[in-house]
Order: sequence, then structure tokens, then C-alpha cells
Amino acid sequence: MKEIRTVDAEGQVLCHDVTQIIKGVTKDAVFRKGHVIRKEDIPVLLSVGKDHIYVWEKDEDMLHENEAAEILYSLCENRHMHPSEVKEGKIEVIADCSGLLKVDRRRLNLVNGLGEMMIASRHGNFPVKAGDKIAGTRIIPLVIEKEKMERAREVCEGTPLFELKPYLHRKAGIVTTGNEVYHGRIRDTFTPVIEEKLAEYDVEIIGHEVSDDDHERITACIRRLLEAGADLILCTGGMSVDPDDRTPLAIRNTGAEIVTYGAPVLPGAMFLLAYLDGEIAEGEYGAEEEKSREGGHGRAVIMGLPGCVMYAKRTIFDLVLPRIMAGERLSGKDIFVLGEGGLCLSCPVCTFPNCGFGKGGGA
Repeated sequence: MKEIRTVDAEGQVLCHDVTQIIKGVTKDAVFRKGHVIRKEDIPVLLSVGKDHIYVWEKDEDMLHENEAAEILYSLCENRHMHPSEVKEGKIEVIADCSGLLKVDRRRLNLVNGLGEMMIASRHGNFPVKAGDKIAGTRIIPLVIEKEKMERAREVCEGTPLFELKPYLHRKAGIVTTGNEVYHGRIRDTFTPVIEEKLAEYDVEIIGHEVSDDDHERITACIRRLLEAGADLILCTGGMSVDPDDRTPLAIRNTGAEIVTYGAPVLPGAMFLLAYLDGEIAEGEYGAEEEKSREGGHGRAVIMGLPGCVMYAKRTIFDLVLPRIMAGERLSGKDIFVLGEGGLCLSCPVCTFPNCGFGKGGGA
């Protein structure tokens, strides 16, 4: 940087904040570093006692922090997101829609490992809402070598670091199981909880079946909902190892592929996830889901939800549902890596997803 007279500063780039103090009114930066000085700014600078200022001395081999931030944003940018205005050398990545955030952790680490630059983001595999900040980008010094920013481009291999997957439209069916509910001994308090959670997404509940603990009856309930067009089946209750709990067997007897029965998450250890591939009724699908439907075939997701989903604020269901709604097909590995961070602390004031629940090595 170099020192120049303020009256000669038009078009130059400030290398430092300039603070204005008006007693009883304000004490704040009237111009921030990185600001390009305009003709009308010069009287303001003089009024705050700046007869001389430091400006950036341009170098063809160097980039100013604002220019570098634009490059860093370009490494992040993907569909359904936009940049904030550059401020103090920083650009934030903003979500245009609600959906599931995906982060390329390997390449993000490579960029941050280059030094003198940073991209800080939310955790991947978690939901964001339209208007949420996804990430922030900036370089650490005021200027940086162009060659270093080219290396950042190279490690990203032309693929954005982030992806925001909008939620799909789903048609859901709920199967409530248990002799106690079926015979009217107790009121069904599980279904309202499921309905409340589904209301956060684009879900149309097309049917609700109630069954006793007979596994053949449960299987029949699931099949009726599938025939009615459901592509998301949620079975509540009957998930423990008690002799009368037959929901896992009933799900298996539909012919579904069981991805997991059990998860390293508390609350939610007795969770079951399965997929049933084959003919399903026509529904409304997003573009991504259409790619997976060949020859009129579709995919139904079946979940067995343990009793904790009914009474605990956040459970395995909250970790899995956003990914299902974004059209992802989860594997056994996607579930078992949730162990680190899979313990919900049941905080008095729940801040999920802005907490550590589910944010271990696999998130």
C-alpha cells in the first residue's frame, strides 16, 4: 500500500477503515477497507481529518480482496443460491429455496488448506431455508497472488463445492400399529407428531391405516397405501424387540429392501429404513426424481419409527427425513456414520439444526 493525498484519491482503493465520530450520534466506519473512492467521498474524508490515506498500490500479479472473494464465490456457486454484496472483502452464499445442503468436504478442505483464503459453511446433509446463509468467503490478507487463486480453481476441478437440493413433492401414507390403539384402549398420539413434522415439507398425506400387532395385517395396510399412490410410508410403533412388536417383519414381507434396522443415534436406535422398487402410482415428482423413474417404475421409501419419535423433540427421524425429501437414496453407511454426533443432549431450549446433533464424521 502507499500513502497519497486525499484530494488525489479518486478511483483508489482504501487499505483501511475510516471511522467517523459524531458525539452522541455515531462512531462507525464511514468507509471500509476495499472501498473504491469516488469524487463525492473526498469531502467526507477531509471532514473526518484524513488529509492523507493509504491506498492499494496496484500490481498486475496481485488481486484485491474483493476480486478474490468473487473468485471464491464462483467456486461455491450452484443452482438455487446467490451472492451477497461484497463487504469488507467478504461474500456470503445465500439460499434461494428451502432444501438439503450438500458439501463437498474433500475439496472444501483442499481450498482452505491452500492458506490465505477461507470458505466457512454450514454442515452438509442438513436443511436450509430460503434466505439462509450457506457459507462465507474471503481471503485473509488485503491482497493475494493471482497464481494462488488459480490453484484454488484447479483443486475444485470445475465442480461447485456446494449443492442445494430442493425438496420433492411426496405422497405419504401413515400406518399406526399396536393392539392398544387398534382396540381403542388408548388414543393415537403418534400420528399428530408425524403430521406436524411432515408439514415442514411438500408432503401430501393420502392415507392413514390403523392395525393391530398382526404382521400380516400391517403388511396389508402398507400395500393398500402403496396402491393408493403413496411413495413414502411411515409405520409408527411396534419397532422394539418385544414379542408383540412385529412391524419390522411386516415391512420385510412387503418385499422391501431393508437398508438398516437399527441406528447409532439416541433417540432413535430402533429405526428401520427400507426401499421398495417397482410399480407405484403416478405422482408429482421433481426433476431429479424423474431421472430415477424408468419405464414407469418408481421407488417407495418405508420407515419404521420407534416410539421415541412420538415424545422426543429431535430424533433419528429429523436427521433422515430431509435427505429423503431431497430425493436421496440412503445406504447403510449413511446411517452408521451418524454415531459420532448421534447423541441428542435434549437441551432445555432446542436449537436444532443449529446444534451438534447429527454433525459427526458422516454429516
